[in-house]
Amino acid sequence: MQSLTIRRPDDWHLHLRDGAMLEGVIGDTSRHFARAIIMPNLVPPVVTTADARAYRERIVKAIPDGDRFEPLMTLYLTEHTDPDDVEEARRSGLVAAVKLYPAGATTNSHGGVRDIEKVMPVLERMAKVGLPLCVHGEVTHADVDIFDREKVFIDTVLDPLRKRLPELRITMEHVTTADGIDYIREADRNIAGSITTHHLIINRNDILVGGIRPHYYCLPVAKRENHRQALRKAAVSGEARFFLGTDSAPHVDPLKECGCGCAGIYTSINTMSCLAHVFEQENALDKLEAFTSLNGPAWYGLPVNDEKITLVRREEPVEFPAKVFTGAGPVTVFDPMFPLHWEVI
Repeated sequence: MQSLTIRRPDDWHLHLRDGAMLEGVIGDTSRHFARAIIMPNLVPPVVTTADARAYRERIVKAIPDGDRFEPLMTLYLTEHTDPDDVEEARRSGLVAAVKLYPAGATTNSHGGVRDIEKVMPVLERMAKVGLPLCVHGEVTHADVDIFDREKVFIDTVLDPLRKRLPELRITMEHVTTADGIDYIREADRNIAGSITTHHLIINRNDILVGGIRPHYYCLPVAKRENHRQALRKAAVSGEARFFLGTDSAPHVDPLKECGCGCAGIYTSINTMSCLAHVFEQENALDKLEAFTSLNGPAWYGLPVNDEKITLVRREEPVEFPAKVFTGAGPVTVFDPMFPLHWEVI
């Protein structure tokens, strides 16, 4: 196959940051993607409906002229979140989901949830009004190995929550383990999973072998090769419960290349080329549209995009910049470690 035309894709997990960084990176998403669920972990976080409305206005203002892009806003769940405000956010149509960060799980998550009991009134209201919960599925206990945190979260937090509140729709974001894939597959309803571009390509060796590579460091951290293979099989399966959420997360290089580097990988600019390569490797190019353009809208109750994009396979590798230069500083672009031949035209 030398060309592939699909519905215009969406990104169901995206970090745009704010200010000069937002202005510097948003075009890499709006060029290819019609919509994206925007993560709320700013400083300060997007906690209320008013916060989400103001942030959305800043995003819309930054969209490059001529690009058609819709930001889908989320609220950052805290132990002080007001259920009435969450319901208002849902009824207004402004907010597509609420995000649960276990406190300390990732960038700017220190204000997240420590005790699930304290947010049960909010979760019960969300189940009532049909507002999905997006979860960063890791525990943060010091006695749990970082490579086991997703499995422990499923066993000790997610599964008890689903049994207690089965009507709540939950997106397990950036699934990284075979355990997560199996849990979603075995559930009867009301749970789905997003999968990132980079977790389909890298495993933990790529971070550590031959020297530490900070630009492959992300949270949840990449796992063993058998987990990567499980993610790939799920992504290319066409199964409706799995869809793209890039978790593209820009940080300026000085904050990545330091003694305590930030977690995050910037993939927005080359995601579609990377995914076409992966799906071609798996002999599943015919399933790319489901993963990027069909399954996510179905899960979130939105129409698929009318517009289409075409990917063309070039004989010579397609070149992407090594860095994106923003007003906040340089951001290193994800290097998949293989030449990319698919290009969006």
